[in-house]
Amino acid sequence: MPTTIRSSRRVAVVGVSLSDGGRVDEATPYALHAQAARRALADSGLDRSLIDGLASAGLGTLAPVEVAEYLGLRPRWVDSTAVGGATWEVMAAHAADAIAAGHANAVLLVYGSTARADIRARRRTSNLSFGSRGPLQFEAPYGHTLISKYAMAARRHMHQYGTTLEQLAEVAVQARANAALNPEAMFRDPITVDEVLDGPMIADPFTKLHCCIRSDGGCAVLLVAEEYVQDCRTAPVWVLGTGEHASHTTMSEWEDFTVSPAAVSGRLAFERAGVRPADIDLAEIYDAFTYMTLVTLEDLGFCAKGEGGPFVEKGRLTVGGGGLPVNTDGGGLSACHPGMRGLFLLVEAVRQLRGEAEGRQVRRADGSLPELAVASGTGGWFCSSGTVVLGRS
Repeated sequence: MPTTIRSSRRVAVVGVSLSDGGRVDEATPYALHAQAARRALADSGLDRSLIDGLASAGLGTLAPVEVAEYLGLRPRWVDSTAVGGATWEVMAAHAADAIAAGHANAVLLVYGSTARADIRARRRTSNLSFGSRGPLQFEAPYGHTLISKYAMAARRHMHQYGTTLEQLAEVAVQARANAALNPEAMFRDPITVDEVLDGPMIADPFTKLHCCIRSDGGCAVLLVAEEYVQDCRTAPVWVLGTGEHASHTTMSEWEDFTVSPAAVSGRLAFERAGVRPADIDLAEIYDAFTYMTLVTLEDLGFCAKGEGGPFVEKGRLTVGGGGLPVNTDGGGLSACHPGMRGLFLLVEAVRQLRGEAEGRQVRRADGSLPELAVASGTGGWFCSSGTVVLGRS
């Protein structure tokens, strides 16, 4: 069967926004959803009556139904796919397919979380695992936490390819350098490789600064069919290609700890977009841990397998660093991480392509705005991946 389904209706992102974020002690997750949705709609210039599709996950018992009611929407197309950090790239793919097929005209993707505030107020506690039912029952008794699974994978990459702790630390250092340019980032003070390496150990080899921050925040993305683009106040950013892939749940079923599901979702997205990794101007990559950035860069094809360590050295991931700008807002390591961060990747990619990333704007060698961006989310412990290629034309 062909891997590409062509449609006569193109799909564009026409509205993006962030809610208040970082430290938000007085808002509810529903309020952050609403704030982000209102701002994305205002960004687009469209009337909310046009929205006939809603994608939401992670809030309430019936996520899209409860969120739709709170927002005063009555969508005829909904999606509540929940695959961890990859959720929003997968939802964007589903929404684009639905719009292209005529099942919806305008789909709102919206997210909000008070993950940080809830812990501070003792409304919830930190969780070491996702539970012990189903396949996970064979791992949970051994204390196999979420972070330890990422740590094991990182150690395997280090053993197999010679990747060093210093190279992994470079990912955190460069994410912070990008965050320093972003006034909305939660942490902006520079850090060094030595500071990353000398921090408190969380799960060997990850020290504290190898791990994402915990923040509050929300965001929204509005996708529409091409016939509505002319009514928008912003330039469209087109969805050129998408891919998704589910790899494993139990670590014993993961064939290779050094290969993430982005190896499949990325290939599909690039093929469907008709572009190559070398054509991409910037990448927004899920970075709950430094190793995620490194291995996803390999699996998306920006460097060969095993060469991620050297690839991330010498400031190549920073805005203006002369390489591939990655996580230009500071990523989950420094900017924000209120739970499932995947939707924030799409917001930042769109802002960059529209030339709205003040202070951290990526430029091509000739000074022009970037033409192509990729957003790639990872869920679980490299269990799932969604990749979206976006372009200005």
